[in-house]
This record gives sequence, structure tokens and C-alpha cells, in this order.
Amino acid sequence: MTTFIVIALFLVALLWSALLGTGLPAPFSRRSCQGKSWRRAFPSASTLEIREFLLVFVRAFALRDGEKLMLRPDDEILAIYRALYPRRWTPDALELETLAEDVERRYGLELRHIWNERLSLGQLFAHTQQPARATPIKVSAID
Repeated sequence: MTTFIVIALFLVALLWSALLGTGLPAPFSRRSCQGKSWRRAFPSASTLEIREFLLVFVRAFALRDGEKLMLRPDDEILAIYRALYPRRWTPDALELETLAEDVERRYGLELRHIWNERLSLGQLFAHTQQPARATPIKVSAID
């Protein structure tokens, strides 16, 4: 019976974190909305493009959708990862691998080609905004 209770509690905790996300660690979680810093850094990008990009990131990291605008363009991806996993040997949930897959699926960008340990969210977003990443427009022949 005790084993059943332990397994049930584990499954409830797992489901709870999957549904609600893990939440941004400090110091990121203490910030107010960083939307203005994104708009300043990327004045030609639409608010929708910025929000969609940030959703790709927070979902890959199993964070809460509502925390996406607490992140700044200069936040380094690896710094966020290390704040989530401060101990080197703690098993992770494959956040970086999920991010790489999601970025490639959504933007056609292979993260491994641009990856470095100092890669920031803003630098990654800039790569997703390059014209080569845009969906090609089909042009019909004019007679």
C-alpha cells in the first residue's frame, strides 16, 4: 500500500509540473515585463513574432507561458539552463535538445550551426528573423 501511495504522489507531482510548468528560477522570476527591451532591440519585429519566439523557448524549457516576457534579449540560454539545473550532475528534461528541435521545426534553423555557450535569446531571435528563414512566396508567371 505504501508503494502505491508513493507512486501516486510521484505521478501527481509529475502531472502538476507538466501542466503548470516549472517556473523561472531567480533572478529571472523577479523581473517585470521585458516587452519594451524586446521592442527596443528588435524594432522591426512585430509583437506577435517576439511572443511566438518566446513561447517556443518557454515551452521547450517547460516554463509557464505567462513568464515569457520576463526574459530579456540579452539573457543567455545556457545561463537560464544552469539556473534551472545548478548542480552539474542533475538529470535534465532535455530542454536544449527540445529547443533545437522546436527551432528547426518552426524556423528551419539548425541550432547546432549557431550554438555557442554565450548565445543569448536575442541572438537566437535575430537568426530566426533573417530573410532566409522566411517562408518562400510562390510567384506565378505573368503572361
